[in-house]
Amino acid sequence: MTFRDLLHEAVLALTANKVRTGLTMLGIVIGIGSVIAMLSVGQGAQNSVQSSIQSIGSNLIVVRPGAQRGPGVSPSAGRGSSQSLKVSDYEAIQSEITGVKAVAPELTSRYQIVAKGTNTNTQIIGTVPAYAEVRNLQVDTGSFITDANMKDLARVAVLGPTTRDDLFGVNADAVGQTIRINGMSFTVIGITKAKGGSGFGSQDDIVIIPLTVSEQFLSNGDYVSNINIEAVDQQSMTQVQSDVTDLLLARHKIKDVASADFSTLNQADIVATASSVTGIFTILLASVAGISLVVGGIGIMNMMLTTVTERTREIGLRKAVGARKKDINRQFLFESICMTSIGGILGIIMGYLVSFGISATGLLTTQTSSTSVLLSFGVSACIGIVFGYYPAKRAANLNPIDALRYE
Repeated sequence: MTFRDLLHEAVLALTANKVRTGLTMLGIVIGIGSVIAMLSVGQGAQNSVQSSIQSIGSNLIVVRPGAQRGPGVSPSAGRGSSQSLKVSDYEAIQSEITGVKAVAPELTSRYQIVAKGTNTNTQIIGTVPAYAEVRNLQVDTGSFITDANMKDLARVAVLGPTTRDDLFGVNADAVGQTIRINGMSFTVIGITKAKGGSGFGSQDDIVIIPLTVSEQFLSNGDYVSNINIEAVDQQSMTQVQSDVTDLLLARHKIKDVASADFSTLNQADIVATASSVTGIFTILLASVAGISLVVGGIGIMNMMLTTVTERTREIGLRKAVGARKKDINRQFLFESICMTSIGGILGIIMGYLVSFGISATGLLTTQTSSTSVLLSFGVSACIGIVFGYYPAKRAANLNPIDALRYE
């Protein structure tokens, strides 16, 4: 039996009862479409997380104060709660560590900001001019803080676009305007470009002021909340992180790294961890969607068994005129593969449409990869073979005499 004959017989068999064939393929269509849609959602989420992490800077290492330790210190003091990092630590890293492109400390706090009868509660970041380079900040209008601002204790501020909109109106010209922080007046000298994000961690809802001003008027101390370090390239990040750790251990007179009063976070490690988490999330989504594929496969088997019973006399007649077992087996197996393949193609189209619909809503940007499409189509073909094998074998093993007598 040639391929052309197999195709002709399959078309006749599948179109003999179009409604039953369509309903049977529907399980495969939904299964394949769900898998592709869920994989695209997972891939989109992974790309979104990676983009968010990469947007905070390139080749970034962040040093944070660790949990306070020692007699009389509450064991519940969380990581980042202590004041163990000093401005002198930042200066030592800047001058003594090789492989560092730029260093920028942060002194962060939250204050109520007042301007022209409006107010908002946001994050105040006291830092140095290198902060813009280290954290990949770009100024949209105006300018960023300068060394002269640092030296002169100038009360100037750079606003994020969200803070600007909250205080002065959407896309308002805020450069030159005055805001009040903790009762002190600051002149707005620049607005940063939008980077996205929401909530307390938004990089657009911030106010940046000179570190010296923040130390003098807001914190009354020489400690910093964290130190941002930009390595010269990605390959040197691990070595820089190790050197910084050794330097701070020596400066803080700590011998055991497990007792360190600071922690270092490598951007590459953060990306890897986030990718691992979203990867597991994607696999979970695809696995749940894959259950419908199994259900669809069972539907294929049920239909094929029914078809074998209905065509028992036809099978007996074919065998009586010389058809071999492998011909009957191949015929029914080919019909099963045709159903799942057509269902797979329709499922791929459905998956693309669902992914496009999700992206169109603006809730999440999805990404459909060719790998997921090929994998889904291959799985649908395999389901046709796996779930069509038993009905095909059963048809091939029918006794021709008994089949001809079947009513």
